[in-house]
Amino acid sequence: MYIVVGLGNPKEEYSHTRHNTGRMMAEYLSENFPAGTEKVKFIVLDSYMNKSGEAVAKFIKSKKAVESLIVIYDELDLPLGSLKISYNRGSGGHRGLDSIIRALKTREFIRIRVGITPTTPTGKLKKPKTEEQVEKFLLSDFKKPEMEVIKKMRKKVGEAIATIADGGLNKAMSEFN
Repeated sequence: MYIVVGLGNPKEEYSHTRHNTGRMMAEYLSENFPAGTEKVKFIVLDSYMNKSGEAVAKFIKSKKAVESLIVIYDELDLPLGSLKISYNRGSGGHRGLDSIIRALKTREFIRIRVGITPTTPTGKLKKPKTEEQVEKFLLSDFKKPEMEVIKKMRKKVGEAIATIADGGLNKAMSEFN
């Protein structure tokens, strides 16, 4: 069985922020997963992003279990409306992922990174520059048209998870990356 964790923050004030993208996906998919629910269990954490590792460690108790962990989270380095599946990578500065890697003492788990950054008409990312701007951007709510894109992404993320559960990581990576 795959354990799917969506990263985010638990309070209502964060519910529609960019940094809550993973949590939004997991909340929706826990009730609307397309297929294979016996192969997938969704976890919506009650902890804050930076404390995700402690909460995930309660569900992942062995090396075998970590191999079946899928973490969904927001990705600043991907354009809004895109996703990328990866495995056994660093955190890329994502504090929620840092927390999980430290708590589990491994990077060997699956990630579904969901793009949250708007682009210019030519496709260039409009990323914030300073750390202060990044924090403000991450904790800002999606604009209405952006939220529509995120809502459409829920289906794609669900399909990616179903492909991982039914066909394996490599198949999902070749299909969705």
